[in-house]
Amino acid sequence: MNNSERFAPGAPGIPARWTSSAKQGIGTALNSRSRVWFTHSHGILNEIYYPEVDQACTRDCGLLVSDGKMFFSEEKRDTRTQVELIEPGIPAFRLVNTCLHGTYRIEKEIISEPDHDTVVQRTRFIPLKGNISDYHVYVLLAPHLGNRGAGNTAWTSKFRGHTMLFAERNSISLALACSVPWKKMSVGYVGISDGWQDVKRHKEMTWEYTRAENGNVALIGEVDLQKSQGAFVLSIGFASHAEMAGEEALAAANVDFDHLLSKYISQWQAWQQHLPRAPGNTSGDRDLYMRSVSALRICESKLHRGGIIASLSIPWGFAKGDDDLGGYHLVWTRDLVETAGALIAAGAYEDVLRVLDYLVSTQLADGRWPQNMWISGSAYWSGIQMDETAFPVLLIDLAYRKGLFNSRQLSRFWNTVKKASRYLVMNGPVTQQDRWEEDPGYSPFTLAVEIAGLLAAAGIAEINNEKAFAKYLRETADVWNSNIERWTYVTGTELANQFGVEGYYVRISPPDTGEASSPMHGYVPIKNRPPGQSAEPATTIISPDALALVRFGLRSPDDPRILNTIKVVDALLSVDTPSGNTWHRYNDDGYGEHEDGSPFDGTGIGRAWPLLTGERAHYELARGNHQEAARLLVAMRSFANEGGMIPEQVWDSPDIPARELFFGKPSGSAMPLVWAHAEYIKLVHSLQGGQVFDTPPKPVQRYIVEKTESVYAVWRFNQKCSGIPRGKILRIEVLASAMIHWSPDNWASVYDVMTQATDLGFQTGEIPAHTLAAGAILRFTFFWKETQRWEGQDYTVQVEK
Repeated sequence: MNNSERFAPGAPGIPARWTSSAKQGIGTALNSRSRVWFTHSHGILNEIYYPEVDQACTRDCGLLVSDGKMFFSEEKRDTRTQVELIEPGIPAFRLVNTCLHGTYRIEKEIISEPDHDTVVQRTRFIPLKGNISDYHVYVLLAPHLGNRGAGNTAWTSKFRGHTMLFAERNSISLALACSVPWKKMSVGYVGISDGWQDVKRHKEMTWEYTRAENGNVALIGEVDLQKSQGAFVLSIGFASHAEMAGEEALAAANVDFDHLLSKYISQWQAWQQHLPRAPGNTSGDRDLYMRSVSALRICESKLHRGGIIASLSIPWGFAKGDDDLGGYHLVWTRDLVETAGALIAAGAYEDVLRVLDYLVSTQLADGRWPQNMWISGSAYWSGIQMDETAFPVLLIDLAYRKGLFNSRQLSRFWNTVKKASRYLVMNGPVTQQDRWEEDPGYSPFTLAVEIAGLLAAAGIAEINNEKAFAKYLRETADVWNSNIERWTYVTGTELANQFGVEGYYVRISPPDTGEASSPMHGYVPIKNRPPGQSAEPATTIISPDALALVRFGLRSPDDPRILNTIKVVDALLSVDTPSGNTWHRYNDDGYGEHEDGSPFDGTGIGRAWPLLTGERAHYELARGNHQEAARLLVAMRSFANEGGMIPEQVWDSPDIPARELFFGKPSGSAMPLVWAHAEYIKLVHSLQGGQVFDTPPKPVQRYIVEKTESVYAVWRFNQKCSGIPRGKILRIEVLASAMIHWSPDNWASVYDVMTQATDLGFQTGEIPAHTLAAGAILRFTFFWKETQRWEGQDYTVQVEK
C-alpha cells in the first residue's frame, strides 16, 4: 500500500443483504469459455454468478442520477422499466428505464461476453428535461464475491492506463471498467461510507476513497457524460486474481458491442436450430415456451456439465444475509430430472444426455443422491428424500422410451439404476422427508415416484438379463402399491364429513413403527376413536400431491378416491386469481410472506404455486378434459412476469403496493423457478399430443389395466409393520442370513424358515400368514447364522379382521 491511499471509514459496514428475487431476466453466453451468468430486475443488473452457476458474486449494479444540487434519483427505485428480448427466445435484453418524474430515460442492452468472463452493458443516458450537461450519472456496484457480502475488499486503481474499480475475496476478483475514463471513483462500506450515501446526501460525489478492506463494500464511479455524450459501455470482469479480472473487463470494454452481441446471439441461434419448432397456438404461447427452454439451458453448469440448478435467485433476498441463501442456486435431483424431462419434450437430446452423465457421476455409493448439492456434487443439506432416488431411474426410462438411446446404450446406465433401486427397496417406501423437504412418513407423491421407479428399473433389469432382480422389484412395487390407501387414505374424519366425501388422501402420514399404538392402516376414523380423543393432526393436512398417483400411472383419474380428494383440495387450497386458478401446497403451509406481506423469515403463510397449476392441468388432460387443461395453461402463462419468468409462488391476498405484492402476481419467493418452466414446457407438449407427456406406461398397464394386487406383506427392521391384511404371505427382509423362528399361537406350536439370499444384497424368508384366521397374532424371532446367536426379542404382527 502507498501513502496516498485514502481508506474508507466505517468498517465493516452494515450487515450484508442480497436483493430481490423477482428476476425479469437471466442470461449467459452459450459456450463453456464464458463462465458468468447474470440476472436483472427493477431495471438493473442483480446477482452475477462466477465461476460456477452456484456462486453469486454481486448483489446488484445500477445507476444513480443527480444534478449536483437538488435532484437525486436511483434507477432501481425511481424509474418504470420496460423489458424486451433483442431477439425472440434469446436471453439478450434491452431495458428501458424511464424516470417516474419524466426527467430522464436510460436505455440498456445486457449480455455476457462470449469469449471472456465478463458481463457487458451498453448504456445510453437520455435527458428528458434540460441538457446532458445538467446531469451526473454514477455506476454503483455491490460485490458479494463467492456467495458472501461480508469480507470483501475494494479499491480503485489505474490498470494499464485505464481507471478501474476492483474487489476481491479469497480466490475471486472482479473489475469494473467503462468505455470512457471514470471522472471520479470511490469505494466504501455499505451504509456508512459507500457512494450511495455520498450522492444521496450531497447530490454529487464528494468522497474519493481508494480502499475499503474486509467488509460489506460498494464501488462507485462517475461516468464522464461530456466525453461519452451519454453513451457508454460497462464491463464487469471476473477472474481468480485482480489483474486477470482487469484484463477480462478491459477486453470487453474495448470491443465493439455490436460484434459481441452478434456473436452472443448466433451461438444461441445455433443451439435453437437443432430444436423442433416451438409449439403453441399463439405468439404468447411460443414466446413463453422459448423463454422457458432458454431458462433451463441457462441454469446449467459449464464445468460440471449437465448440472442444472433450481433457480438463479435468492428468495426474499433483500431480507437474507450471507448465511441464509436458501437452497436455490443448488442442484436438486428432483428439479434436475423434471428439467431434463422438459428438455426431452423440447427435443434437446444432447442436453439430456449431459444431465444423465451428471447424475451418474453424482450418485452416492449407497445408491441415492444428496437432498441437494453444490454443482460439484457435494451435499448442502443432509436430508434424504426417497423420490430423489427414484426420479433418475424414471428419467433413464423416459429417455430410453423417447429414443435417446437404444437398448445396447441403455446398459451403461444399468449400474446406476441397480444401485438406486436397491436403495429404494431397502429404505423405502417411507420417505425421511417429503418433496417439500418436511415431515417423514408415507407421502402419496413419494410413493407414486418410488413405485413407478421400481417398475421402470425392473424393465431395465430385464433388458440387462437380470430377471430375478426384475421380479423382486415388481413384487416390492406391488406390495407398496397395494398399501397406498392403507397408508395415506383416511375415512370418516370431520373434514370428510364437512365436504361430503367418504375420505381423501392426506399429504403425509406418520410411518408405522410396529408398536400397537401406531397408526397401522392410515388413521383410525373419528367414529372409532374413544370419546374426547382428538384426530391425528395429519388427517386434516391435505395436498394436491395426491394427483401424482395419476401422473405416474398408479390410479385412474376417475378413481373415486382421487375425485374425493380433489373436492377437498379445491375447497381448501384453490385460489381464483385475476390471472387464473392456482393452488397452495397444503393447508397450514408456513413457507411464504406473512399476512402483512413482510418476507418469510422462517415462518409465514404459504402462498399459491403456479407449478401446481401445471400439475392440475396435466391431471385434467389425463381425465380427458382438454379444454380445462388448456385454460390452466393460459393461467400458468399469466403468472409469468413481464420478462417471461415464472415464479415459485404468486401473491394470493389483496394488493400491497408498498411491498410490490399484487393479487395473482409473483410474490417474493424464487423467480424464475426452473421446475415451473419445465412443467410449462411439458404441459405445452402434453396438450399438443393429447396425453400427459411423461406418464410412464408400466404402472398404467400393471395397476390400472391389469389391476395387479400383491400377495405379500413385508416386515423388516426399518419398517416393522404391526398388522397385515388377511390373506397375505408375510415376507421378512433382513440383512444377514437367519432362521426365522415363528408361531401362530403364542408358541404352542413353532415353525422355522430359513432365509434366502436375493440379488438385491439382503435375505428374505416367507411365513404363510395367508393361512391364518383374521385376528391371529403371529410371533417370531431370529437365530442369526453368522454369529450363532438368538435375537433375544420377539416380534408380533396381527392379521387384520
